[in-house]
Parts: sequence; C-alpha cells; structure tokens
Amino acid sequence: MTPDDSHANPQADRPAPAAGPGTSRPVPGGAPRPDSTTITDHDRARDRRLLLWLWRTEARPLAPLLLLGIVLMAIDGATMGVFSLLIQPMFDEVLIARDMGAMAWVAAAVAGVFVLRAAVLLVHKPLMTWLSERIVAGLQERLLTHLMRLDHTFYHAHPPGVLIDRVRGDTRLLGDAFITLAPALARDTVSVLALLGVTLWIDWRWTLTALIVVPLLLLPMLALQRLVRRMERRSRTTSAEASNRLDEVFHGIYTIQRNGLEGRESARYHTIVKRYILAQVRAKLGAAGIVALVELVSAVAFVVVLVVGARQIMAGDRTVGEFMAFFTAFALLTQPIRKLSALSGTVQIVLAGLERVHALMQVPPRITQPATPLAPMPAPGKAGLRFDDVHFAYGSEPVLRGFSLDAGAGQTTALVGPSGAGKSTVFTLLARLADPQAGRVLLGGQDIARLDLVGLRNMMSVVAQDSALFDETLRDNILLGVDGVDEARLRAAIEAAHVAEFLDQLPEGLETRVGPRGAALSGGQRQRVAIARAILRDRPILLLDEATSALDARSERLVQEALNRLSQGRTTLVIAHRLATVRSADRIVVMERGRVVEEGTHEALLARAGAYARLHAMQFGRDQA
Repeated sequence: MTPDDSHANPQADRPAPAAGPGTSRPVPGGAPRPDSTTITDHDRARDRRLLLWLWRTEARPLAPLLLLGIVLMAIDGATMGVFSLLIQPMFDEVLIARDMGAMAWVAAAVAGVFVLRAAVLLVHKPLMTWLSERIVAGLQERLLTHLMRLDHTFYHAHPPGVLIDRVRGDTRLLGDAFITLAPALARDTVSVLALLGVTLWIDWRWTLTALIVVPLLLLPMLALQRLVRRMERRSRTTSAEASNRLDEVFHGIYTIQRNGLEGRESARYHTIVKRYILAQVRAKLGAAGIVALVELVSAVAFVVVLVVGARQIMAGDRTVGEFMAFFTAFALLTQPIRKLSALSGTVQIVLAGLERVHALMQVPPRITQPATPLAPMPAPGKAGLRFDDVHFAYGSEPVLRGFSLDAGAGQTTALVGPSGAGKSTVFTLLARLADPQAGRVLLGGQDIARLDLVGLRNMMSVVAQDSALFDETLRDNILLGVDGVDEARLRAAIEAAHVAEFLDQLPEGLETRVGPRGAALSGGQRQRVAIARAILRDRPILLLDEATSALDARSERLVQEALNRLSQGRTTLVIAHRLATVRSADRIVVMERGRVVEEGTHEALLARAGAYARLHAMQFGRDQA
C-alpha cells in the first residue's frame, strides 16, 4: 500500500476469483507437490535444505540456549539407564540378600535420580517454550515483512484469509520443532542408547534375541510416514481455505444477512471443514499406526525374552536381579522408541508447514528499489504525470491496453468511464504497487521505475472510495505516520475535512479507537478521516478515488470545497462516477476497456456528443428520475 492509504483496489477493475469450497490454490513459488507416496532422494535433500534454511534464518542466533535445552534433555534421558541399573542390586542385595547397607545407598541413588529429573524439567520446560515462541514469532515477522513487499498482482490472486492462515497457522506448526522435536530427540535418543547399553551389559544374547524382530517395523513405518506427510499437507491447504471463507463471511456479513445467505455460507464452510477433519483424522491415524507397530513388535520381543530368561534363571545361570534389571531396561526402552517413532509423524507435519512457509518466502518481490544511480525526484511544482502507451494485465486478462495520458503539473485531471475501464489501475501503477508489462509511467519527465520507491510514494496523498482505517485511535488514523504535527495544524486539518462535526460525539474524542477497519465510524465519517489525512500530508500529488461518494449532500458540498482548496497548485488525479464532481476539472479523460477514448473540458466533451456526452445524459436522466 501507499504510505497513507490503500487507495487503488485492483478488484475494482477485475474481480478476483473466489476461493470456493473446492478451490485448490497453487503454492506460491512453484507448483503444488503431488500427493505421491514415494519419498525420493530429491525429497530428502529438499527436507534437509528446508531445515537448514530454518536454522540459518531463525534458530542459529539462539544456538547457545538451544544447546542448553538439548543437554538438559540428554541428562534426563541418561537417568533412565541409571535407574534400570539400580534394579539389580535392589532385588539381589536388598530384597533377596536383605543387606541393610545396600538398602540405604540404593534408596538414596533412586531418590537422587528422580530429584535430578525434576530439576532438569523445571528448567527445561520454560526455556524451550520461550525458544519456540521466539523462533515462531521471528518467522512470522519475517514472513509478514516479505509479504508486505509483494505487489498487487500477488494479492490479486491470494485472498487475505489464506495469507492469514499461512502466516499464523503454518508457522505455528514449526513451534513443535523446538518445543517437541529437539528435546525429544535428545532425551529419547540418549535414553535409547543408555538403556540399550544396560541390556547389552547384562546379557548381549538376550538383547539380540529381543531386537531380532525390529526389522519388521521398517517398511510399514516408512509407508505411514508418507501418509502423515501427505495428509498434513492437505489439511494445511484446507485450513487456509477455511480461514479465507471466514474472512469473506465476516467482511461481507451485512450482505449475507440482507440476502438471507446464512444457510448457504454455513454449508460452504461445513464442506471445507469436513475435508479438513478427514485429512486430520487420516494424519493422526497414520501417526497412531506407527506407535501401534512399536507396541506390537515390543510385545513379541517381551515374550521371546521372557521364555529365554526364565529358563536360565530356573537353571541357576542368571539371578532374579539381573533378569529384572534387563526386563526394566527393556520395558523402559520401548517408551523412547515409541516416542521417537511418533516423532517421525511430527517431523512430517513440521516439514509440511515449513515447506509452505518457505514457498511463500521464495516469491520474489516484483516492485523493488531501482538500481543506483537513481533518477532525481521532481520538484513539487513540476510533478506532471504521463502514461506512455501502458499495457497492464492481471494474469491473462488485460486491464490497460495502450493507455496514454498527460496530466499537467498543478492541474486537475479527472478519469471517468464505466466500471472495469481501468481507472483504479492507473492509481495502482502510479504508486508502483504494480508495474506495467509494457509502456512507461513518467513523473516530472522521469520514469518512476528509476525513482526512489519511498520518495515516489511520499509525493502522494490519497483519498479512496473505501479508505483503510486501522483499529487505532482517531488521532493515529489521521496522523498515520506523519511526525512532528502540532495540535494547531492537526486541528486545522480536522476542521477543513469536517471531522470536527462528529468529533464531539465520540466518547474519547481524538483518543477514541475506531475499531477494525474503522467499524465504529460511518462510511461518510471514515471518508472525512481520510480527507483529513490527505490534508495533513500536504503532498504535491493528490489522488482522489470517489472521495465524496459516501457523504450526504451537505457534507459533500463542504468537503468538495475543502478538496478544491487542497488541489490548488497540486497535480490532482480524480476518479469519479458522479460527473457533477468533475465539471471544473482542467481536463476530463474518458476511459473504456483500458483505453482513452476522449479527453477535454466538460463543455468541449459535451459539445462533441461522444462517449462523455452519453455518460452525462445517462446520469442526468437517472438523477432526474
């Protein structure tokens, strides 16, 4: 957007495709991945690149704290091996031999293990939560910053609800990588190694006998991992569709209520949610299947070890304490193995979210700061505008077709014509919210593609038909980033835009919050705030897009007078459907289908009896009716 408003809405010239229940939107930056069940070397290499990207962009600055969290979890994992070793003297020396001295040190050792675990968890939990939230927040900020650099053609194809879910939902999945994955990998991997070491130390033959059934896990587990990844990717896409549907419902709630569309919208949302639930259930079923496989294989291993071990104890080759220590270590071993197996599903979920976030980050900004040397910014009194044979399209649908225009510095030029003629797109290109596919836009004789981007947009004040207000105070919405404004100047702008007429009605005056999108104000009040904003900015170029359309007749006359005073000495472009508001313009340009078909003064165009005269006759007849 421009520094002061979302003045040019490309959807005024071309409706964006709706995201219906069955819509599947492509992943920005590349085609959607097919629902393949085959994980190739290329897939694994891509996953490694994704994780390396996440590490470099967000995690590496926090490496010391991450390492501390991993060390703490490794300590926690090692305590399981120590505990299982204590089982042998507990049985052989305390319970069977009844050695009271052994009872003291065994009891103290067991208590020490649990106290150490408690201390580790007390430090680890808040540490990893802070790290997770910090990394996710940093990624969200990075993604938002990147998205705000993209041009209108991107937003023309990506509805707000979808992008909200991408910024909030997809990044939130990545929190699992740090609050669940990293600690669990450290703790459970060390647990497995420690417990496996204990079983090997007690009897390596028992250990090999138990582990002989492990290969049965591998192929089914790989298949279930692929299912989890595929279903999670599908659920994230459907979640974005659901967010977009909610966004459209809440923004269009009055239209829905007036036309009795509540049932229709509920049904459409139900269809989306049904698909989301199905994908989530399938993903969780796959993850649960991995854990169930571990349990089944563990049961077989227990039976085998029990038969072999019991015979050796009966024969006097092994003690009860040795068997119980082995049995305890092996029983405890299944728990971290089960968790590590379940983590494979979590890894696929995290990678699915990371894949979508990374794809958005790879969408290149089309509007960038031009290479140096920059063209010199024109002086305020020489800010004439020229469109030279400009062609522009959203996707494959052309909007401007060889559009040419000269708007003299300090003059008012009005753009009129039917809806869809490309008028709002002219404003979009002028502020470099998008660039033309062909032709040039000149300001003061300089191609705007060679001007400083911030400087270009700072030359403009905008009042749009649907001016953007934010859920801040009225004062903040009028100032909107303009610093160093004293109360006298602010009051003058408020008076000139006739904001003062309703200011006293607000509970806290200028400090009243105006609500989301300015919902606490009427349409006319919102437009007056935008006019006060433009007056306060005091820029050499003034862009008016149906600036008085939401005002009553009295307010329209007063505000139009204020705008007429504001436009004096400024290069002013006006978009208007009500021709009465542009009669006094220095030049009126009539547009049809992205081209200029007529231009001249009001009187000259009427005398020509062409397109403008027909528009005037149609409007005059409607007004009379």
